Amino acid sequence: MFCFKPKKTILATMFISGFTIVKNAVKNDYPVIESIESVLPVVDEMIVLIGDCEDDTVNLVKSIKSSKVIIHHSVWDASIRDGGSILAMETNKALKLINPNATWALYIQADELLHERDHDNITAACHKFADEKAVDGFLFNYLHFYGNYNYLGNSRAWYKHEVRIIRPGTNIFSYRDAQGFRRGSKKIKVKAIDAFVYHYGWVKTPQQMLQKTKDVARYWDKNSTAHQEILDESDFFNYDDFESLKLFEGSHPLAMKQRITKHHLGKTFDINKKNLSAKEALLLWIEKIIGRRPFTFTNYKRI
Repeated sequence: MFCFKPKKTILATMFISGFTIVKNAVKNDYPVIESIESVLPVVDEMIVLIGDCEDDTVNLVKSIKSSKVIIHHSVWDASIRDGGSILAMETNKALKLINPNATWALYIQADELLHERDHDNITAACHKFADEKAVDGFLFNYLHFYGNYNYLGNSRAWYKHEVRIIRPGTNIFSYRDAQGFRRGSKKIKVKAIDAFVYHYGWVKTPQQMLQKTKDVARYWDKNSTAHQEILDESDFFNYDDFESLKLFEGSHPLAMKQRITKHHLGKTFDINKKNLSAKEALLLWIEKIIGRRPFTFTNYKRI
């Protein structure tokens, strides 16, 4: 993993574009303001592509007081229902809107944040490898919060790493449901850096979580059994149906401070409870022993 502490003065000319997509942030309680604010110190511009919303998302994003934020608008094609591919399509639209001279493009989803302690290391990595064309991007560690701000999902269902910075203008595009990136059908080559993405997509009230799940389900195969099961759910999301959790013992990004204080979710979980198959339990045990996750799908190649 790359960990480089920058000198106080870095002379190389570099431009980092940030980009994101969002739709119905108010309705689905996305921390999009916090998300954008958490990356502003790293980027030179922040492209925000707002979909055709049913709420006041536009004015919410406009409330961010930064000249770096550049808002664009899009209409989502409701006919595209193939495994969430509309998310990749919108992400690629946003990617095409960044500064054409950008050295790097930093992608953040509306429920993801960067921690301020990682800003220097992210910037240093971008400088160090700016001219090394073999490096297509950077791989981040992930923390997936579940239920509230005190618990992390730690089963194999949660991806441990994903690419969040890419080299633009090199035919790299968002892939499948916008979780990662590819160059055509080929995996991109990335450096792992000492930085984390804090993912809060599963931190909501049970009622909010069900609403968001049903809303997102509109962009998946409407004929699938899983899709129908989601739409048939009753009144609230069952947070007790988890595989494995652990306590979070670190600090949250400062951008989340007000939200965490205002929206304290008091539910507690029994972290000794596990709902893993024998196979998953064995693989999780092997992962803890060897320090890496065997037999898992990735969109990238580490270099």
